[in-house]
Amino acid sequence: MIAQLKTANSHPRREKRLRDASTDARSSQEKDWSLEVMAKFSHELRNPLGSLRSAMHVLRIGPVKSPVQEKALALAERQLFQMSRLVDDILDASRMRNVGLQLRLGRFDLCVILGRAMHSVECTMREREHRLAVSFPDEPVWLECDAARLEQVFVNLLINAAKYTDIGGDVAISVKQEANEAVVQIRDSGIGIAADVLPKVFDLYVQAKPATREGGLGLGLSLVRSVVESHRGSVAVASDGAGKGSAFTVRLPAFARP
Repeated sequence: MIAQLKTANSHPRREKRLRDASTDARSSQEKDWSLEVMAKFSHELRNPLGSLRSAMHVLRIGPVKSPVQEKALALAERQLFQMSRLVDDILDASRMRNVGLQLRLGRFDLCVILGRAMHSVECTMREREHRLAVSFPDEPVWLECDAARLEQVFVNLLINAAKYTDIGGDVAISVKQEANEAVVQIRDSGIGIAADVLPKVFDLYVQAKPATREGGLGLGLSLVRSVVESHRGSVAVASDGAGKGSAFTVRLPAFARP
């Protein structure tokens, strides 16, 4: 009788586990399908975006512009950068989900990679009047890495900080080396992240914070985690809550200093 009661009581729990597993599988399939659809559209957008970049270059090297023309051109360049970044994120997310990430490794100075990332987001930071504080070590921090992929990581993190920090806010970047590990922290004074969202911010399609006028699909932080982990590193996020900013910390294997 006791054995029968145990068996009877275990059925609902087993059925719940099966239902949860089925729901998770269906959700994963839906994500895969939607990502593939977006990837198809993104492939079609690459050629027109390339033509627009060429046209922008021609306009830039033309005669001196009036203040109104200069402002319009700068706005178009920023929007083109955002569109190109979104298309690249979609294609990379689809590629990683299907075949994994292919790395082109070489020896690079982490500070140089970060410098390129900061240059990419300079217009966005300037437009939003952010105060950017940078703390780099005096000596290079050498990594065995795919420089283009890591630049993409830091561009995504800096854009994320810029989007969710009010005009005139603060963004800080610090780099240090601890033995065989490089540590990069990007901290902002923005709107913060709710405690219940923190564990999920690196999941596909999860928005780390409330939507802004810049929009987004929730792909950037998922890509950040994938690229960092493919370099045998880790990424973590911390926030004290709404209105108290957030901090993303990336740790990567580095060559030991002599």
